[in-house]
Amino acid sequence: MHVGMVFEMAADGLADRVGLGPADGGVTFGELGHRARRAATFLTERSGEHVVLVDENSPAVSLAFFGAAAAGKPFVPLNYRLADDRLRAIVTQVAPAVVIVGRGVGARLAGVKGLDLVERGEFLAATEDESVEERDGWGCDPEDVAVLLFTSGTTGDPKAAVLRHRNLASYLVSSLEFGGAGEDEAAIVSVPPYHIAAIASVLSTTYTGRRVVLLESFDPERWVRTVQEQAVTHAMVVPTMLGRILDVVEADGRGLGSLRAVSYGGGPMPQPTVERALRVLPGIDLVNAYGLTETSSTISLLGPEDHRGAFASDDPAVRARLGSVGRPLPGIELTIRDPEGRPLGAGQRGEIWVRGEQVSGEYSGRSMLDAEGWFATRDAGHLDAEGYLFVHGRLDDVIVRGGENLSPGEIESVLVEHPAVEVAAVVGIPDEAWGERVVASVVLSPGARVEEDELRAHVRDRLRSARTPERIKFADELPFNEAGKLLRRVLRDELAAEFATEGSTRG
Repeated sequence: MHVGMVFEMAADGLADRVGLGPADGGVTFGELGHRARRAATFLTERSGEHVVLVDENSPAVSLAFFGAAAAGKPFVPLNYRLADDRLRAIVTQVAPAVVIVGRGVGARLAGVKGLDLVERGEFLAATEDESVEERDGWGCDPEDVAVLLFTSGTTGDPKAAVLRHRNLASYLVSSLEFGGAGEDEAAIVSVPPYHIAAIASVLSTTYTGRRVVLLESFDPERWVRTVQEQAVTHAMVVPTMLGRILDVVEADGRGLGSLRAVSYGGGPMPQPTVERALRVLPGIDLVNAYGLTETSSTISLLGPEDHRGAFASDDPAVRARLGSVGRPLPGIELTIRDPEGRPLGAGQRGEIWVRGEQVSGEYSGRSMLDAEGWFATRDAGHLDAEGYLFVHGRLDDVIVRGGENLSPGEIESVLVEHPAVEVAAVVGIPDEAWGERVVASVVLSPGARVEEDELRAHVRDRLRSARTPERIKFADELPFNEAGKLLRRVLRDELAAEFATEGSTRG
């Protein structure tokens, strides 16, 4: 199976269903099929080996993605918020390319060699022009590259993750049913186009036949209003979005009557936020989806019944599963290994390794799979006795203090258990005596007040003193990127500058 088959199957089998826009008067899957085929012709006739998109959410995202697949060219959505020098550097890597640009982007890319710049409006007009010959999507090669996604670069320079048609198709067929969405179902999409969640959304909504309501970018008030006005039933959010949405829902008082399910992922979700969502939206199914760009999106799910069961349980081990990402999907093998690659048992922390057809584990020019097809995620985690996966953050984030490895995620989880703390981040900063010092930055809940010493005591009572932050900064917000990932490198620099003149106080 391949990406071209997804839109062709929807166009043939779900032709009369509305696939995009309002339920009354939106674009049907049949029409989306015609437009994707015209997009393929348009992109085939333009110069360039890649189809790049530098823009916000719009119908151009799915049409460029499907059109590129049918044209036999990799789709490369890029972060339009990057600084000009970084954006130009990445585009240079994929030139020659046809580049679909949003408002003002063309000028930012002027002078870069090998680019065929096309304004979004021109591209969309071509897909609506019935005189354009249609090139079907049935001829894609499952081994071809479907998407190049540049990773977010939170700890270094972005790398191009390679996702082949067979990787993306495997994600669909292993976990979803073709046409399985009800005709009244609608999904709101506000994640940026350059995130794996956006690619997965285009594929999954088209494959299941679910209508999509697009927001160009996320705004909590507009998000809530759109859900209410468009009878949205399904949504996907990143952790930084959910808390802001709940603030609006509580202040608005009208609820989200049509909403049935909210999936979240892209980064650690504080357990208090999950518990709050279960209280504020008691009738909604919550799904925690864990995955990586290199794994074609989701590889593990904590489903609605898992959420409700854990929330209602008095058993600490079961209740703790609200902080897990559930169990692996069918077709995914997952193990926890030590630094030498040896499997670890239940409760033992190590590196998460995965294997399966949807796992690419490939970057431009090199594969990261071992001889047996396993991919080392560089995420730290453990499995409990029932196979629930707990993710503790990136291995690169580990704080080494006096030769002891400390997990920032463990300390962050304890900090957000305090009722005054909305979100917390912990990093290590250089220290002459101990190598690194543990410091934190926290954002307080609206109206809350707490002293630094109280928070430090809160951590010390639950963890050993070596894990207690020596200093805690109170901030209005933490540095997250648009995909909800904490920019630890940025925070580390900020806190190192903040506390640079202070020496370590603990032994």
